[in-house]
Amino acid sequence: MERVDRIWKQEQYQKAYKKLVSLEEDRIFCRHTLEHFLDVARLAYIYNLEEQAGIDKELIYAAALLHDIGRVQEYEDGTSHDIASVVFAEKILPECGFSEMEIREITEAIEGHRNEKKSQKNITGGLLATYLKKADKKSRNCMVCSAEAECKWSMEKKNFDIEY
Repeated sequence: MERVDRIWKQEQYQKAYKKLVSLEEDRIFCRHTLEHFLDVARLAYIYNLEEQAGIDKELIYAAALLHDIGRVQEYEDGTSHDIASVVFAEKILPECGFSEMEIREITEAIEGHRNEKKSQKNITGGLLATYLKKADKKSRNCMVCSAEAECKWSMEKKNFDIEY
């Protein structure tokens, strides 16, 4: 997954990632770390395999690495992180070797990871958005979270069972 590794090592990505980690240093709720990004990628990839959807592994991992990176801008100026993540992805994905079509699929998935109805322009982007959204939620271990009582998630949305 050479192109995904390029994302991780890309200078702007590293700056944004380090800033995000710093901004969330005192956050009591789930943080947006590499562990979260990889958990989301791995779960989304499992969904893809189980449903035999055929989405390229690199597209899944690229979308997962980028889906929350826009939180930096959300913290700084209030821009919705899904929109900020799309703008960020559009800037760095070309230099990481992704084609225009792949970039569209990845950015549609990022845009739709909070609401997959936003991502119905192409089949791959829409399905990837569905997997990304589900994986994003299922990657959280509410059953062991010390801040669970203060969390804004509804009880129905929280994860109290071991499932994927």
